[in-house]
Amino acid sequence: MPIDPSVAVGAELAPRTFRWTADNVLLYHLAIGAGSRPGDNVDAAALRYTLDDDGLQVLPSFAVVAPTFFETDAPRLDLPGCDIDLQSVLHGSQGVEVHRPLPTSGSATLNIRITDVWDKGKAAVIVQEGNAYDDASGELLWTVRSSIFVRGEGGFGGERGPSAKAELPDRPADASTSYTVTPQQALLYRLCGDRNPLHADPAFAKGAGFPAPILHGLCSYGIVLREVTDLMLNGDAAQVGSFSARFAGVVFPGETIAISTWDEGDHIAITATIASDHPDRDGAPVLADCLLTRAAVSLGT
Repeated sequence: MPIDPSVAVGAELAPRTFRWTADNVLLYHLAIGAGSRPGDNVDAAALRYTLDDDGLQVLPSFAVVAPTFFETDAPRLDLPGCDIDLQSVLHGSQGVEVHRPLPTSGSATLNIRITDVWDKGKAAVIVQEGNAYDDASGELLWTVRSSIFVRGEGGFGGERGPSAKAELPDRPADASTSYTVTPQQALLYRLCGDRNPLHADPAFAKGAGFPAPILHGLCSYGIVLREVTDLMLNGDAAQVGSFSARFAGVVFPGETIAISTWDEGDHIAITATIASDHPDRDGAPVLADCLLTRAAVSLGT
């Protein structure tokens, strides 16, 4: 069978050691839209993402891409017990928890294991968890959790897994904003290590069932985190303790992402949808079950 849970669940992937520099951080921030608004090139708050001086900070979502930042090939799916096709795969969910503010440069080793394989009937969901440790100190830097949705690989008789959805507060949003995806956004973001042709090659995208290349889910993820950090945390990335989301829909370059937030004290609930005049797209979900937790006071000190 293409997916064998008895082999996959609990399997550990080969450790991945990687390095990053301020240049990589700057490119990542630009790829998720930092510095794109008029005046950002001279605004001190905006320059905390885009200028390599002592004020440069790192958004926690950078941790998700740092291990594969220098990849130039399409993503490999060599997971134990999983024989799957890249065209059948979509990113299901992503979360990152940072245990300290991320340094602007460094070297770390990421250890990943497959924690679950769920049977959703027409699809399978593969869940992974990884911890990144600083190579110099051995300190735990961050934890990532993700799932991929594999179309056509369900029905093997496994458990369906959790399906509970996060409830949003029953009141109007406390604050809202929006971001318009640039036409070249996916082409820029792919330079951060995700060369999946789904996001650049029109023929490949059509083969996967889309009318045109779509934006990387992790690009949407980074855009929303950056916008909410600016909107709700005064642009201070050190105040982010964790950020998680389920990918609920696709974004095409040129579309506008509308973001609504609810401040719940220790966490911020978030929704992200498409703002469009097209009746088939207006209000289409981008991210769901989206949650930002505030860091402990000591994290930023």
